[in-house]
Amino acid sequence: MSRPMKIEPVVRVVDVYPYRRRRNGTEFLVCRRASHEQFAGQWRMIAGKIERGETAWQAGLRELQEETQYVPLHYWTIPSLNLLYQWHRDRVNLIPAFAAEVDKDPVLNHEHNAFQWLPAEEAAAHLTWPEQRRLLLLAAQMLSEGVPAQLVIPRREVLATLRGRAAA
Repeated sequence: MSRPMKIEPVVRVVDVYPYRRRRNGTEFLVCRRASHEQFAGQWRMIAGKIERGETAWQAGLRELQEETQYVPLHYWTIPSLNLLYQWHRDRVNLIPAFAAEVDKDPVLNHEHNAFQWLPAEEAAAHLTWPEQRRLLLLAAQMLSEGVPAQLVIPRREVLATLRGRAAA
């Protein structure tokens, strides 16, 4: 009798949920994918692949800056993962998620052709994937209850990472 193959989970991509605080509440950024990109026409948060030598949080920061030109005011880990099984690769993706507070509109790169700032429930409704909706709502809940300090990536680490990228 043959033994079933074991599926090894992989951490290869990250999700980032940008938000801004307004007098009337917190708004989340959703960006529409350009027609020539994967997930064309879908409203999404920021996402991308982890490059060799990067940690997951550094990849999220890089993707945020590449896709929006943001340097976040606050950057923190959402204490849950986006789980995705890809049947065509027989692969389980464990996708770390981060939230990033920003204070202006994004400067979108070629991957996106539009953006919207929306309250959490409305932003989540724009997202296609259930796990991404869940994580956005979890981020909103944590913002209303208070983000534990141990989840916050220190600003000096964020700035050092961005300076290191700029020098490379």
